[in-house]
Amino acid sequence: MTSLKKYIPKRVLLKISGEALLGKGMYGVDPEIANAIAQDIANVVNSGIEVCLVIGGGNIFRGMTAASKGMDRVQGDYAGMLATVINAIVMNNVLKQYDVESHVMTAIAMPQVAETYIRDKAMHLMDKGHVVIFAAGTGNPYFTTDTAAALRAIEMECDLMLKGTQVDGVYDSDPKKNPDAKRYDVLTYTEALIKGLNVMDATALSLARDNRLPTVVFDVHEKGNFSRVLNNDGVFTKVVVSETDV
Repeated sequence: MTSLKKYIPKRVLLKISGEALLGKGMYGVDPEIANAIAQDIANVVNSGIEVCLVIGGGNIFRGMTAASKGMDRVQGDYAGMLATVINAIVMNNVLKQYDVESHVMTAIAMPQVAETYIRDKAMHLMDKGHVVIFAAGTGNPYFTTDTAAALRAIEMECDLMLKGTQVDGVYDSDPKKNPDAKRYDVLTYTEALIKGLNVMDATALSLARDNRLPTVVFDVHEKGNFSRVLNNDGVFTKVVVSETDV
């Protein structure tokens, strides 16, 4: 079991990988997974914690993968951004089924689909307890959704960023391939960068470190895990600026 400092954050950003929405499928969004995640988010919102979201698009399209196969990187990244919009719209719809006031804001203007991201408006909505789902990354190619998540978390003045994945933390090697892989309870951003650990890309790590934004990596598929982590319980990895921040 891992412990955070004994406080409950007021405002958090939850970053969900697109792959985490796949479930047992090969493509798209598994409705059962989306509903389970939405219910966990609703429970956290109902507890009084303000939540915003960034969702990846890897379950639909990955720009870097396409670029490695010959597609123009810029066009591939834009396609990946559009994939995140699809996921955001789906999650927005599911959250409303749990009576959560939620909104999609995109970094690329598409007014027929969602609101365009304006920081002051997003802050106002969060102040009212609404969930804001940030889509289309940063609006620029060459930046991952991890970097977009770190950026939005800082802009929204979040106390904590959480990365919901398919594993229960950060390991020194791939736990799916190495049964002896070691999970870190606490990790500094500098350690993650030096060791090249698969937490987030270097830009996202540096951005979070430079703005003293702690990050928690946890298994988003385990029911109720979002609430447990925020209550200093469960299994996860906390990434901090220095070990004195734990």
